[in-house]
Amino acid sequence: MTITLDQTIKQKQQSWLASVLGSQTVWILLSVILACIFLSFATDSFATAKNLYNITRNVTFVAIIALGMTIVIITGGIDLSVGSVLCLCSMVLAVVMHGGYSIEVGIAASIGTALVIGAFNGVLIAYLRFPPFVVTLGMLSIARSLAMVASNNTVVFQFGPDHDKLLALGGGAWFFGIANPVLYMIVLALFTGFVLRWTRFGRYIFAIGGNEHAATLTGVPVQAIKVVVYMISALSAGVAGIIQTGWLGAVTTNIGAGMELQVIAAAVIGGANLAGGVGTAFGALIGAALIEVIRNSLGLLGINAFWQGTFIGGAIVLAVLFDRIRNLRQSE
Repeated sequence: MTITLDQTIKQKQQSWLASVLGSQTVWILLSVILACIFLSFATDSFATAKNLYNITRNVTFVAIIALGMTIVIITGGIDLSVGSVLCLCSMVLAVVMHGGYSIEVGIAASIGTALVIGAFNGVLIAYLRFPPFVVTLGMLSIARSLAMVASNNTVVFQFGPDHDKLLALGGGAWFFGIANPVLYMIVLALFTGFVLRWTRFGRYIFAIGGNEHAATLTGVPVQAIKVVVYMISALSAGVAGIIQTGWLGAVTTNIGAGMELQVIAAAVIGGANLAGGVGTAFGALIGAALIEVIRNSLGLLGINAFWQGTFIGGAIVLAVLFDRIRNLRQSE
């Protein structure tokens, strides 16, 4: 039977439409858009320039870490330590700069701390085969404890001679009035998306998550890739910590508490599969955006903020349910 050109084009169009309609990220994006439209009409303060500025800025911290978390989840792992790593990296930056060192030295110390923590997690998980849940849960406690030790459990709000530079780094808006954290998020998301989609390293990450044993047999350096992946996750937390320190203008040992749950939620809601092998950078941003819209809308609609966990938890369950239904339909 001969297939005509028109039939081929029609099949490709149907396949593209099916893939779009079957994409969890697309449905979450649609949900965010509809929620924004609804809130714009339901409240007088949602669509204001100030509120939208705050939403886009607030979403960046979860989104940046969610990019690293998505990479970890694609490999079939998990990182529960990111909130505490953010706290420790923020405190290292603050303490070093408070001691009179330049912002460059402070950032280098903060980034170095993140990479060491990520390498430590990765080696235990990849080479010693410790469960990721156990290793990163332990690091959650260790990193926050070290932050308390570094600061003697005090608030650090003076950052030495480069104090103003740090505040401008995280709290400024250098380009068309767009908050600097948003610009950093966009750049990091584009870079992460490029790495996952177009590089060999990205293909290795998906191969490990899809079938680690098969990846090993085909020559993928599974252990080394896993170490790098956990270093990336910790690095994303460190970068978010640096930016958030500049935005807040102060660091306490409570910063980042519970943030790991929001980050994992953002990644899962955005389409990352906890079983591994599935996830996108764009999905991480959309998941983080939905969480922030939910958080922002509760106050505007006069709903008790204590309901936030219920709405976010419900979104996670619905996202997993969507993924389960999609997998069942594909297996038929």
